[in-house]
Amino acid sequence: MLVPPYQRLLQLAFPTEADAARYLHPTTLAAYRTFEQASPDELPFRFERVRLGVALALMKLLSDLGDLEESRRVLEVLHRALKATSVAAIDATITKEANVFERLYTNLYVNEDGEQLLNLFERALDADSQPLMDDVIREALKLAPTLDFSHLDEEDDD
Repeated sequence: MLVPPYQRLLQLAFPTEADAARYLHPTTLAAYRTFEQASPDELPFRFERVRLGVALALMKLLSDLGDLEESRRVLEVLHRALKATSVAAIDATITKEANVFERLYTNLYVNEDGEQLLNLFERALDADSQPLMDDVIREALKLAPTLDFSHLDEEDDD
């Protein structure tokens, strides 16, 4: 069975059962399908859930890539925002923690891979249509397998 791109991105970003169980609530896993089936009134909220799911996956990849405290904090904010039940509640969660996002960009030194992930993260947050979000997902799926997470294997050996 062919795994949809959104699901593949989540699987790549959360490859361990522990991470998947911690971050991927069933509503996050089903966000894209739910968005595609949403009534016109529900579309803005459902799209926000997709946006947050993609952003969460990109932040997880960035966290794993560089073991960066700032990206882990953003990951936690996104995770909390995914629990919101309305666009207003999502916005309130993100706005309340805006300083975390600011620190991500001011205190962060990243390599080229990290810069590409941050660029995709920004594009996910800026995307205002399904085609733009699908482009971000496709590009993330191309980038993720090329990332070097070998430092994680070295830590496991310690």
